[in-house]
Amino acid sequence: MGLQVGIVGLPNVGKSTLFNALTRTAAAQAANFPFCTIEPNVGEVAVPDPRLDVLAGIAKSRQVIPARITFVDIAGLVRGASKGEGLGNQFLANIREVDAIAHVVRCFEDGDVTHVEGRIDPIADIETIETELMIADLESIERRLAGLSRKVKGGDKEAIEQERLLKAAQAALDAGRPARMVRVGEGEDRAWRMLQLLTAKPVLYVCNVEEASAATGNALSARVAERARAEGAAAVVISARIEEELAQMPPEEAALFLQEMGLAEPGLDRLIRAAYGLLGLQTYFTAGPKEARAWTIRRGTLAPQAAGVIHGDFERGFIRAETIAYDDYVAHGGEAGAREAGKLRVEGKGYAVQDGDVLHFLFNT
Repeated sequence: MGLQVGIVGLPNVGKSTLFNALTRTAAAQAANFPFCTIEPNVGEVAVPDPRLDVLAGIAKSRQVIPARITFVDIAGLVRGASKGEGLGNQFLANIREVDAIAHVVRCFEDGDVTHVEGRIDPIADIETIETELMIADLESIERRLAGLSRKVKGGDKEAIEQERLLKAAQAALDAGRPARMVRVGEGEDRAWRMLQLLTAKPVLYVCNVEEASAATGNALSARVAERARAEGAAAVVISARIEEELAQMPPEEAALFLQEMGLAEPGLDRLIRAAYGLLGLQTYFTAGPKEARAWTIRRGTLAPQAAGVIHGDFERGFIRAETIAYDDYVAHGGEAGAREAGKLRVEGKGYAVQDGDVLHFLFNT
């Protein structure tokens, strides 16, 4: 679907280290000084989903193709970024292009790694970046409202709707709340997203902790989690240093290392799934001898549009979708067994595809 998550944060909080681990490359320079990332690095990663391998085993698929999500490593923001401090204008433009924000927050003490503001306080760090994004949004809203005034006076319906949404965002920002706290009406989601407000983007707080706290978090990450709960955001705890080490290990060695660290799975798996969920995404599957594949759709997507993710012809000529729930597919050993057990359903154009559905589309070109 081409959806992107931007990795943001103050300088030296572990953004590029995290990106390196995510993409299993050293594409992003991880250095102990601000602005070591100038151009945003982009990496596409697989969404971990053990269900796909199970389906591939049952269907005896020759190829396994996971769903994918794109991460963008955006250089560190500093206080004054909204006024162009550091490389602020460029960074803000990069953030505007992504669909969601993974906000990396430093939750570790390390005298060898400098902090741009000389102290370790994750909540203050969050507020520094949030303030800069809010200021940038307010300035953008003021400009856009001025530009819309003539059309609004002329009765342009689209302009009137934009003005109303912009004023709702402005009221929230004036009250010190990010635009994502605004509740828009049913059917207004697309118009709201088109405003491209920085603080309207969903946020996942990534608490970067020291290695010893990777399994349980620490007092600093607990404060971030509390803030996330209060504003309806999400938070995950990882050790970027551990994840970077894991990314360079063979699978067997990595499994042993995780066990020694008391971790059930890599933190990155949780991070990727959390980002996937943050965007309101879910997965359906196709499975057969040629390939087992995971497909990404938004929650609530109807069957014809889900088919269109594979190919536009599938949506245009949609007839029906043969549907098997994942649990039924597994329990009955595949499509033939599920069909015999009466677990294969025929769904029409009004069916909202469910997470984990195994689908076969019938269409007429």
